[in-house]
Amino acid sequence: MTTTVQFQTEVKNLIDSLKGICSNYGLGNDGDEYKIITQVFLYKFLNDKFAYEVKQLNPALAKVEKWQKAIEALPDEEYEMLTLQLNADTAVLQTQHLISHLFDIQNTPDFAKTFDDTLMDIAIQNNDIFSVKTTGGSKEPLFERISEIVETAERNAFCKAIINQLVDFSFEHIFNEKYDFYATIFEYLIKDYNNDSGGTYAEYYTPHAVAKIMASILVTEDNIQDVTCYDPSAGSGTLLMNLAHAIGEDKCTIYSQDVSKKSSKLLRLNLILNNLVHSLQNVVRGNTILAPFHKDDDNELQKFDYVVSNPPFKLDFSEYRDDLDSKENNDRFFAGIPNIPKKKKESMAIYSLFLQHIMHSLTKNGKAAIVVPTGFITAQTGIDKKIRKKMVESKMLAGVVSMPSNIFATTGTNVSIVFIDKNNTEDVVLIDASNLGTKVKEGKNQKTLLSGTEEQQIIDVFNNKNVVNDLSVVVKYKDIEEKNYSFSAGQYFEVRIEHIDITSEEFNIKITDYNNSLENLFNEGTSLENKIKTRLKKLSYE
Repeated sequence: MTTTVQFQTEVKNLIDSLKGICSNYGLGNDGDEYKIITQVFLYKFLNDKFAYEVKQLNPALAKVEKWQKAIEALPDEEYEMLTLQLNADTAVLQTQHLISHLFDIQNTPDFAKTFDDTLMDIAIQNNDIFSVKTTGGSKEPLFERISEIVETAERNAFCKAIINQLVDFSFEHIFNEKYDFYATIFEYLIKDYNNDSGGTYAEYYTPHAVAKIMASILVTEDNIQDVTCYDPSAGSGTLLMNLAHAIGEDKCTIYSQDVSKKSSKLLRLNLILNNLVHSLQNVVRGNTILAPFHKDDDNELQKFDYVVSNPPFKLDFSEYRDDLDSKENNDRFFAGIPNIPKKKKESMAIYSLFLQHIMHSLTKNGKAAIVVPTGFITAQTGIDKKIRKKMVESKMLAGVVSMPSNIFATTGTNVSIVFIDKNNTEDVVLIDASNLGTKVKEGKNQKTLLSGTEEQQIIDVFNNKNVVNDLSVVVKYKDIEEKNYSFSAGQYFEVRIEHIDITSEEFNIKITDYNNSLENLFNEGTSLENKIKTRLKKLSYE
């Protein structure tokens, strides 16, 4: 077993053990379980990152058998100087915050309260860097009191079980691991919480294949520096993490907004794991459509170099629909705002508002990739068609990839990815990848998985603008206009007639065979006709 795989296995075992503790205390699959698992995991990660950093700064600490005792023995001034030198992405901990300290005092009365107080104190001391903002201006702290989720009589035992699980494992030797390592861990960490909690909002985790294709098509240049990346419906941040990884974590700044409290917590964890702590201040919880948060110095909506998004497709926003229909939103929602239907308000097409918001949020050289329901690419009336027309007439459409059905395990809606590039000139790539992938069962759902080769084929065909029979076409903007602004690759595929070269002798043989076959069929028909006539003559009235 390689070292990386071994580390991944050990981290997954730790996650499983924490879930086992929750299950033992009646919290398995409980709505609050994710809070405990993600917060404890984050506490462990920050504790070990702090240990790793202070040992780098003071190598003597790394040489002693019990470094915690050694750092506790440091004079206050020396300890403070040490913490002042920490990297900005490392949480500052006091000695009483360390897991080893809680382990030593686990048998004291009210240990659960001490455990919670410790988490809250860490959150307060690091609030400026690690909190998440809301559109209302408040800050959501790094930690909450987790023992209070458990029955009062069981709290001390619950916290002791957790601290005993954390003390034996160390993250210190994995801080040099790269993005793919943490992407795997993060996906495993949230896999049981990767749902929409009631079916009214978006998924928390976009399939890795979709995220990889979007990032690889958006980022084709080398030496990108100091760019901004934005997701207005960020979820747990899978799309942003793939984009940041493709650009380089130290070459971009992340911005996000999402109405879900749960999503914002998962996104914060994802950013911390992936060395993007410097972007935490730009993570905002709130309604992007109703109250977009990110604005420039002139109080205008901020523009971004890259935008990725897998927005919710349908949502009941009837409550605030009329508030959107204002003069200040005329440019932003240029194609219109869906009306409130008499029935099925939950099916209001909110994705069309996100699409318009994204188009409005791009810099003059901006790029975007947005997941949409495939119905969007061919709808012949209404807001959808106006949006497509704008993309074509403004020459910002770079291409569309229609994905295989069931690429998302939790929805049967067919999806496509629309790519926007404001620097595109003429050629637009349309790919129909609906026939790719392998069908597999995942629980009660059927899912389609793309192989690594198929993912790369889609990326290469798009980026190289290749024409491949029954897979891709390259068209001009005027071609799309002539097809009534359809973005469906299938409408541009040529009907092919295959010609086979044969000799005159082979031709004569085939004609003779056809004649013989027809003669036999005619003879059989004549015989059958005679039999029918003969039997009819034998019939008489009785």
